Amino acid sequence: MTHIQMHGISNCDSIKKAKQWLKAAGIEFSFRDYKKHPPSVLELQTWSLQVGWELLLNKRGTTWRKLSAAQQEAVSESNICELLAQNPSMIKRPLLTLQPASENQDELALQVFCGFKPEQYAIIFKR
Repeated sequence: MTHIQMHGISNCDSIKKAKQWLKAAGIEFSFRDYKKHPPSVLELQTWSLQVGWELLLNKRGTTWRKLSAAQQEAVSESNICELLAQNPSMIKRPLLTLQPASENQDELALQVFCGFKPEQYAIIFKR
């Protein structure tokens, strides 16, 4: 069985919609609130390898917009995970991780998806 975990911020509208979709589809998942349990740099690096750092970064939120133009221009693949670890609100939400249950937690088996679109979830979960 695959362990499904949604990562994000509880009061985010996209999170609420994604949770509602999963519940309506009868899909069990756990939720991790970035505010209470921020991701580590290592986790962010793993996610970034899966989806690409550009997709992981939410440029539409207020946290990103509060950065100076110089700070925004300085963001790169080499420093993004440190920045996101310090500012988890800048991680695109929701972030879903699907980890097949096995004795060895192979990082290569981990699947990561960013954002919420009902069509995307229908494909991911074959619904």
